[in-house]
Amino acid sequence: MMNFKVYADRRATLLKQMQAKGGGIAIIPTAPEVMRNRDADYPYRHDSYFYYLSGFTEPEAVIVLVCGEHANQSILFCREKNLEREIWDGFRYGPDAAREAFGFDAAYPIGALDTELPKLMADAPALFYALGSSEKLDAQVQRWLQGVRNQARAGILPPASAYDVQVLLDEMRLKKDATEIDIMQRSADIAAAAHRRAMRIARPGLREYHLEAEILHEFRNNGSQFPAYGSIVATGANACVLHYRASDAELKDGDLVLIDAGCELDSYASDITRTFPANGKFSGPQKELYEIVLAAQTAAIAETAPGKRFMDGHDAAVKVLAQGMLDTGLLDKNKVGSLDSVIETRAYSQFYMHRTGHWLGMDVHDVGDYRDAYLNGNERPWRTLQPGMVLTVEPGIYVRPAEGVPEQYWNIGIRIEDDALVTETGVHVLSAAAPKTVADIEALMQQ
Repeated sequence: MMNFKVYADRRATLLKQMQAKGGGIAIIPTAPEVMRNRDADYPYRHDSYFYYLSGFTEPEAVIVLVCGEHANQSILFCREKNLEREIWDGFRYGPDAAREAFGFDAAYPIGALDTELPKLMADAPALFYALGSSEKLDAQVQRWLQGVRNQARAGILPPASAYDVQVLLDEMRLKKDATEIDIMQRSADIAAAAHRRAMRIARPGLREYHLEAEILHEFRNNGSQFPAYGSIVATGANACVLHYRASDAELKDGDLVLIDAGCELDSYASDITRTFPANGKFSGPQKELYEIVLAAQTAAIAETAPGKRFMDGHDAAVKVLAQGMLDTGLLDKNKVGSLDSVIETRAYSQFYMHRTGHWLGMDVHDVGDYRDAYLNGNERPWRTLQPGMVLTVEPGIYVRPAEGVPEQYWNIGIRIEDDALVTETGVHVLSAAAPKTVADIEALMQQ
């Protein structure tokens, strides 16, 4: 049995934040099951906020936290034990076993929500839930509030204010604890092994879906429950499509292959991109642009450390990429001017149009504000990086055929992405096991 104390500690932390706002009641439901077609469901994946506070993975469940004047209480509503349904759908804890196993103070059947919530909301100072996130939840909350209002003649009052509980949880989730970091490292190791596997098997004549199949095999074979997102396997010109999905094109001699793929392990994501030659050897123009992107990533990682701003890495990468575009002739100096001009006018965005990173955690684009609090009432600077934050670092160059663009670079798409943990002293690259230098990639592929 896993130690679920970490989830109880998180609930206690949230209750303290609720207390600081005067107390009240928090409602955090898990995700609904979703039909794929007819009577087939999509594979179930619990809500990240719910799991963060519980470790509980069954559908049809709700966490309720009560922050009272004299005592706090954590309550789980979940499906009842049902031996007949377990024959079809698998094991269910049921309220009694779930309460004991997951460390809740109390547990009720999910069908008791409409009976119990008006009681729990009665005279609560405030309501904490994901405002406007779900029409179903909003309707339920309105129904429960009305149940409390109906008791007004008895002197019972509904909550007088409401807060978005996700705002509080986002700040908690942004900085990872030791348990989370350990899982994310293992997730990154599995994803790195998948990228190595794809490089080893790649050769002209295969199709994109062959490499995707090898990646998915490596994920599942090493214990990952799901891909963290739809894997991108793009060869040739397809690599210039940022969210390419088709995955059926043939790998051709002389083309590059871009793979953006990460796995989910115990609810935590990895997110890695590597670009390599289908035939195992970079051409001159491919190597030229690849080295620019790699240098840009190196510069960005150097700016990923405590006290640095979230956008410092992006700015460092853009400077290297823009200079490389000028040096190679992707950008005509006579038309776009100096490096400073290229950056100021964003002329580089013809070949690099996305930001250099995002938060990473339970969600591949994880929660957390990208800016700090307001300064002087009207300015929000980019977030200051702190130990425990995890973000991706993913510069790229994507060259579509266009007038004035040197033809030797046409249809080259390159992105290099790693998962970076901000530490007390600097940065640790979780995904370092995936080869990314020209020499390392070519050596692996020649095996």
